[in-house]
Amino acid sequence: MAARIDRTLLGMLAEREGSICPSEIARRLRPEGHWRALLPAIREVAARLAGRGEVEIQQGGKRVAPRGASGPIRIVKTAKADHAKAYRGVDFRKHPERYRVGSGEQGVLIAEPYKSELLPLWRLKTPAIARTSARQLWAAFTAYRDAGDFIGADMARKFLQMGFTRARRYANRRSGHKYGSSPAPPDPGKAEATTVFCEAWRRAEHDRRYRAWRASKRT
Repeated sequence: MAARIDRTLLGMLAEREGSICPSEIARRLRPEGHWRALLPAIREVAARLAGRGEVEIQQGGKRVAPRGASGPIRIVKTAKADHAKAYRGVDFRKHPERYRVGSGEQGVLIAEPYKSELLPLWRLKTPAIARTSARQLWAAFTAYRDAGDFIGADMARKFLQMGFTRARRYANRRSGHKYGSSPAPPDPGKAEATTVFCEAWRRAEHDRRYRAWRASKRT
């Protein structure tokens, strides 16, 4: 059912400008009735898509935490949604010409087969785990680069960047929510993980061969 909700939600957003309500998705899936039972699952799928940057959850026209919102919500397509749609089902090792660097971490949890190769290396629960993760992702970055697979190197760079941004988010808010929760006292462990990932990410960003490839993608 989650896959059907995912397809229906994104399909409805593609059909129109503006936002949609979870009840509209539920009625599309169950036009015969009993659609209210689907609402918790729809909100969960929407929260997952929001975590990937494909949609945004709003209340009263303002963005709210995907899983922290109570009461009616609206689901809004983001600029990343079209990027994500173009990436689904593509093997970028076979079709490198279809890859786009994008901005920031764009595509990090979509582009295959690199997502499946790198996601198991991405961890930040403790400083020690973060150090191991950053070291493994850096090793993957250099291995891809040395093999001439700069798409893989770019994806490894994105995972390092995501380690930095997620660790910083948890350091600032123990809930890990980006929006809608009050800042908590800094988490020293996550603050250290932020530094670990930031150093590796910056090293990747400034790698001479990687930068030359990335500059060529802009021409």
